Amino acid sequence: MDYLPIFFDARRKRIAVVGGGAAGARKAEMALRAGADVCVFAKTLGDDFRQLAGHERLTHIAAWPSTHDLAGCVIVYSTLDDAAENNAVFDMAKQAGALVNVADAPDLCDFIMPSVVDRSPLVVAVSTSGASPVFGRMIRSRLESMIPAAYGRVVAFMGRYRERIGIRLNSPVARRRFWEGILEGSLADRVIQGRDEEADREIARALDEAESGERQASPSAGGEVYLVGAGPGDPDLLTFRALRLMQRADVVLHDRLIGEGILNLVRRDAERIYVGKLPQDHALPQQDLSELMVRLAREGKRVLRLKGGDPFMFGRGGEEVEKLAAEGIPFQVVPGVTAANGCAAYAGIPLTHRDHAQACVFVTAHRKDGGMDLDWTVLLQPRQTIVIFMGLAQIEELMNEFIARGADPSLPAAVIDNGTRPNQTVISGTLSTLAGFARARDHHHRLRRESAREDGGDSGHELERSERGSVRTRAAHSRARLTLRQNVIRSDAVNLVDA
Repeated sequence: MDYLPIFFDARRKRIAVVGGGAAGARKAEMALRAGADVCVFAKTLGDDFRQLAGHERLTHIAAWPSTHDLAGCVIVYSTLDDAAENNAVFDMAKQAGALVNVADAPDLCDFIMPSVVDRSPLVVAVSTSGASPVFGRMIRSRLESMIPAAYGRVVAFMGRYRERIGIRLNSPVARRRFWEGILEGSLADRVIQGRDEEADREIARALDEAESGERQASPSAGGEVYLVGAGPGDPDLLTFRALRLMQRADVVLHDRLIGEGILNLVRRDAERIYVGKLPQDHALPQQDLSELMVRLAREGKRVLRLKGGDPFMFGRGGEEVEKLAAEGIPFQVVPGVTAANGCAAYAGIPLTHRDHAQACVFVTAHRKDGGMDLDWTVLLQPRQTIVIFMGLAQIEELMNEFIARGADPSLPAAVIDNGTRPNQTVISGTLSTLAGFARARDHHHRLRRESAREDGGDSGHELERSERGSVRTRAAHSRARLTLRQNVIRSDAVNLVDA
């Protein structure tokens, strides 16, 4: 995030606009709508100012401003066409202690102006951090068509009750759940339709019930666990239901497979607890994790157990559901795109094909006791694809075992690491070559990381960025090769998904 997104209270505060053209008129009009006292410095005002003429909070000074003129202003906009004049306004504004925005000059801006969807008091701001204002306006246009104008009336209606509800419902959790229940019901429709009296009666009745329930509720009332599949990594693969529950959670339990792009979609004030797992290195053992979910739910919290891939596909969801059911804890399970499907799709490797593979088998190379015990009779069948989860650490053992048990050494095989993410890596080869390719890749990355640490400072960051770029290039090349190879693919194949 390059800019801090805030909504500034400009009521009765002084804002200066330097320039009398169309850009100046837009800045002045926005500031007036926000309740500011606006002073425009320009020899003459263009036609775009006509609609603002006579506004009680608009003052026009037909002169060049001085530092003294800008004293007391909280914001100064410069909308001139001359770069030297814009620089002069910037210097004066900074001496006066004001925040400055110079049109089309990002280096002279303390802040930038977003594209706005105005359904006051509901306001949505869209920014591209100055990179592409046109794209920001395109997003705003789409939002304009999605957000009914009447939503502003709904927000205003709710605002009239906010203080009253804050007095009657003591718990912040109770207040939030009250509003969630109200907004997910029919009350908003009544307000949109102008049936305010019916809406008043409904909210009064719901408030009485909520207040009574808060007094009578046990500490565990309302506690629930959501086992949510977050997919293999790309936030675009989340389901709508997953997003809804991510916004309702009081606390989120997440592991190393959940990237920042997905965690940023969780409700901002939800408590986050890291419960990450690496082979033989668990931040929280599974039994303790299950007991933590039970304890949090009994405290009345909505607990989001956010899992990479799908909760029931080698994700220990079954063990957690057993514990929750035994303890009488309500829970929901939300399926996610499993790593096998997501990684295969993003790598361009079909798991089934009418001409070549009529079956697909999912297995894990990591057992509860840390061992590896595969049913090779089931795996070594013609015309089927084998997907091995968490197999990268045992890749040499796996490849050797396939060959030792009669598989053709030239059988196509691939490793997909960090699938669906920007740094996805796809290594393709055969049973006899894949382990060597993967080992060489790991050695190369290790040398680069060591070099970055030795150089230190900014050079390390540059190497890290360069490495990520090269990984993407290799992944793109691999996808192209694999896509082209689909026409000559063998009747069966082995794919390792490190998830």
